[in-house]
Amino acid sequence: MSEHSAETSTLSRPAAAGLMVGGFVALLYVIELIDTVASGGSTATGSHLASFAGLDGIVFAPLLHGGWAHLIGNTVPLLVLGFLIGLSGVRTWVQVTVIVWIFAGVGVSLFGGGNTNHLGASTLVFGWLAYLLVRGLFNRSLGQIMLGVVVFAVYGSVLWGVLPGRPGVSWEGHLFGALGGALAAWLLSERDVPARSA
Repeated sequence: MSEHSAETSTLSRPAAAGLMVGGFVALLYVIELIDTVASGGSTATGSHLASFAGLDGIVFAPLLHGGWAHLIGNTVPLLVLGFLIGLSGVRTWVQVTVIVWIFAGVGVSLFGGGNTNHLGASTLVFGWLAYLLVRGLFNRSLGQIMLGVVVFAVYGSVLWGVLPGRPGVSWEGHLFGALGGALAAWLLSERDVPARSA
């Protein structure tokens, strides 16, 4: 098989990104459906699968939501921001997601308030958003900086969510998610890019 035919037989990067992020969001809906069935159809008290703490909480909290409204509110940002990161490749998406997931989970487990339900993929939303906003600065990429500006124009207002505000909303998860995204941008930056001349 020639090199050209091998390349055309694989998915394009946008298609791979769409399938990957769409599959992840679909998984969240399956989990929420299971949670709803397990609770007898009631989601008034949030996730009924969330009987974990410590390491289990770090691993599973982003997969669980406090009801359908919570998940639906996260869906569009997850699809848009996750897709934009996925355009850099599956490996990049996985690396960014793992860094944000672990950093936010550890941060919330250490500093999260006890009266808040620290569940939901909004930690990933804030992490992916922060990653897209600052990666261009670390990579010194004009294209990535311009994309960051567009993303900020659309989603920048949600960054207020890293501050204490509405009762029951995990601003700690938002904050540590965003910090995890900035950390991912730094850790995954292309440090061999030559500095611009003065």
